[in-house]
Amino acid sequence: MHDRLDAVYGKGEVDAMTRLVMDEILHCSPVDLVLRADHEVPEFFPAKLEQIIARLERQEPIQHILGVAQFHGHRFTVTPDTLVPRPETEQLVDLVIDECGDREDLRILDVGTGTGCIAISLARALRFAQVSAIDVSVAALAVAQENAQALKTRIKFVRADILSMPLGAAASLDIVVSNPPYVCLSEQAQMERNVLDYEPHIALFVPDDDPLLYYRSIALHAANALTSGGKVYLEVNRRFADEVADLLQHHGFIDARVIRDTFNNARFVTATQPI
Repeated sequence: MHDRLDAVYGKGEVDAMTRLVMDEILHCSPVDLVLRADHEVPEFFPAKLEQIIARLERQEPIQHILGVAQFHGHRFTVTPDTLVPRPETEQLVDLVIDECGDREDLRILDVGTGTGCIAISLARALRFAQVSAIDVSVAALAVAQENAQALKTRIKFVRADILSMPLGAAASLDIVVSNPPYVCLSEQAQMERNVLDYEPHIALFVPDDDPLLYYRSIALHAANALTSGGKVYLEVNRRFADEVADLLQHHGFIDARVIRDTFNNARFVTATQPI
């Protein structure tokens, strides 16, 4: 793999992809492969590896090629209808768990669920949480439902568009969490091909003249639906983190905070419904 892919991805990333391929296709690590060098490689493997390398040369995401991605310690099915779960979004899940992990029976809504990675990870980590999740994409919801079943979690999935759905029952939720579309169309030129060419644009982009499009609707619904002391947790475009915090304050939330990710980017915003 290195002789054909290092120039495209770099040695470190190719090492990581090699580990994923070995684990998924041969169910062993590269070390295991060395230790088992005297064993015959399965007959199907050379042709399968050639197919994978050819697709990687076209910069197709390794997660789409293998059909799986790791997120928060769990294995999720991914397809071209869903975003590949990112490490930054794992931090969003951790924020919720760190602040609410000692509570039970939390009522949670995940807006724009995609693979279901946020909703399912929270359902598995929080005791007796009642988790609902919405997405506009029927295909994405089918993937999320498959993941929920595989990971033995009970999530209520609903097809809905946050931009047009009516307000739900007042004071019916404890947490609203979302990683909505937030990349401006003008930022496409800076994006890697493996994202731009293969991941669903509906889950990525917002108009340049309205970068807070989804956050306005989320803030409106959260302000109506959250109980006193309820929390909203959002992943955001680092360019607009302060604006998202201001928007939440405009909708009556308090304690709005911008939180940085491990790369020191302003990546998350949280706020609280007044008591």
